[in-house]
Amino acid sequence: MSKSRKKGKGHARRSTLASRADKHVLYERAVQCTEAEIDFVDATFKQRRQRRASLLREDFCGTANSSCEWVCRRAANRALGVDLDAEVQQWGRDHHIAGLNKAQQERIELICADVMEVETEPVDIVLAMNFSYWIFKERATLRRYFERVNEALVDDGMFFLDCFGGYEAFDERKEKHAYDGFTYVWDQARYNPITGDYRCKIHFKFKDGSRLKNAFVYDWRLWTLPELTEMLAEVGFRAAVYWEGTDKKGEGNGVYTRTRQGEADPAWIAYIVAEK
Repeated sequence: MSKSRKKGKGHARRSTLASRADKHVLYERAVQCTEAEIDFVDATFKQRRQRRASLLREDFCGTANSSCEWVCRRAANRALGVDLDAEVQQWGRDHHIAGLNKAQQERIELICADVMEVETEPVDIVLAMNFSYWIFKERATLRRYFERVNEALVDDGMFFLDCFGGYEAFDERKEKHAYDGFTYVWDQARYNPITGDYRCKIHFKFKDGSRLKNAFVYDWRLWTLPELTEMLAEVGFRAAVYWEGTDKKGEGNGVYTRTRQGEADPAWIAYIVAEK
């Protein structure tokens, strides 16, 4: 009589929602709103420069979602996406650029390069969104990046960054937000008040109990608005902060206004617009 089989390493594991999930799709659903971002960038440039921008460079472009949104806006728009991660750029080619029409595809170029070293034709706009530039922890290094951006812009070009803060930003905490089919977890795992070192993570949880832990891990410095605007001024920019307004419930309304007076909110996200 044969012995009964025991489940071992060769036994097929049950497929879970986490095992079938694509972390880039989840990230874009939970974190990015490229339509609103490009709305702000496009309108602000026109308001400040009295002309339409056409050539945009997206630094730390990742999947190039914003670049694709840009080239879809007008037939004259072109985009350059710069990132060191060739694998993520390829994901963007397969999932975003492949969905554009032929003319739009011809107006977007992905460049696998270091933003500190890349050489491109002069551009109207440079974007550094999703706090990506926080990867530069030393003041001299970040200042040099800002210099490089200034050099990459046309004479009336503009540099757009986002920033977050508030007293909760300095806390080691987790925040959960439910979406259709998954829960997004923002994890401020570690903060060093002496150096400003800041380690953040993104996890995803699913209805079947499975999870994608450490789907994204960020090793940053937590920079403040005065530090950033002062460095931008040092390299020749005129920098202004655009602060989000609130609705009747006191929640953010998605409308960003140029101002020198913010609120001591527990958590906020703002844009920095630096004019050459």
